[in-house]
Amino acid sequence: MFIDGFILGGIGVVMPAITDELQLSAAWQGLIGASALIGIFFGGPLGGHLADKVGRRPMFIFTLAVFLVGSVAQFFIADVWSLFLVRLLMGMAIGADYAIGWPLLAEFAPARLRGKLLAVQEVAWYVGYLVSYALGYALAGSAAMDWQIVLGLSTIPSAIVFLMRLSIPESPRWLMSKGRTREAEELASRYMSQEEQRDLKEEKVRNGSFHSLFSAEHIKGTAFICVFWICNVTPYFAIATFAPVVLTQLGLEDGLTAALALNGIVVLGSVSAVVLIERVGRRKLAIPPFWISTAALVTVALFAGVSPTVVIVCFLTFSFFNAVSTALTAVYPGEVFPTEIRGSGVGFATAASRVGAAVGTFILPVSMESLGVVTTMIFAAAICLIGGIVSHFLAPETRGLVLSATAGARTLK
Repeated sequence: MFIDGFILGGIGVVMPAITDELQLSAAWQGLIGASALIGIFFGGPLGGHLADKVGRRPMFIFTLAVFLVGSVAQFFIADVWSLFLVRLLMGMAIGADYAIGWPLLAEFAPARLRGKLLAVQEVAWYVGYLVSYALGYALAGSAAMDWQIVLGLSTIPSAIVFLMRLSIPESPRWLMSKGRTREAEELASRYMSQEEQRDLKEEKVRNGSFHSLFSAEHIKGTAFICVFWICNVTPYFAIATFAPVVLTQLGLEDGLTAALALNGIVVLGSVSAVVLIERVGRRKLAIPPFWISTAALVTVALFAGVSPTVVIVCFLTFSFFNAVSTALTAVYPGEVFPTEIRGSGVGFATAASRVGAAVGTFILPVSMESLGVVTTMIFAAAICLIGGIVSHFLAPETRGLVLSATAGARTLK
């Protein structure tokens, strides 16, 4: 997850340099910013489907190999099409990784810690995003430092994590769902708590398919996860990718420094979610942040030309509470879907969320240029409002439940 954030975060800080060197239009800026997100759209469903069919472990290793190849390739990019295609490929690997890694961790984690362990992954994503942003910020002032080098720095963590993944075990729950009971029980005895070993026996051999996501049993869960994820990440990616530009247009003299501060606040928000999730539950962390984010963005729209201080306070508020809610996007998908479609469900939701994120990232520079700050921020606020309404009616409370009890639409309230 650190690498995922690192790869996506690096592009924002070097976007001005890329734009100058490659003479990018506003449309190409949007496409480059959204390229990895477009890749995630295709990689999520494909990786999730393969994880359900051939296993979590082999796909988990393969995605890191793609990360590594893509990271090295970034050192040699010389034109806009090469940059777009490499970032697209890396995005596909990221999408597949979401659909494999979160189900794998959810299937090993004990009920009392599952939310915290899954939410930590979101912290790691934000830390990766922040480190990439900070490194790019520090190196951006060096005349000898090309943007290709800044992007290619992801080679280092990719190589480290690739070696670490070679020893990952297969998921006992996936093995059990395929009827490989003996292998499942042997691995469970080594890696799972007693409570989870007992719950493992509840796993049945089932033939899940992509179409099962839209069955009467699972449609509510699918709808909730998709809308929840879309409404969290769309305004975040749009604003974060172009934060230096947006903040400068809003009246801040040093937009890059302010953008770095926003990313630091995001890390604090995700850490807060980790600390609180097993204490207050999922719903209390999922729903109120949407209302607060809506209010913050509406305030930016109304007072954008009045005070830079108001703007930065509102963006900090949005960044913090959006991160709190977004931490649940690492938790809910692994809990709501059953084992036989968990990878496919997370993959489809990943794709759906990246449609919103890619559209938001592509449209934001065009919208800022043609519609202005007020209209753009109102649109972002409306997305947060929709997320709050849908979550109020569909978000489940899964705190403390074993995984077999969290899966399925029956948990939705």
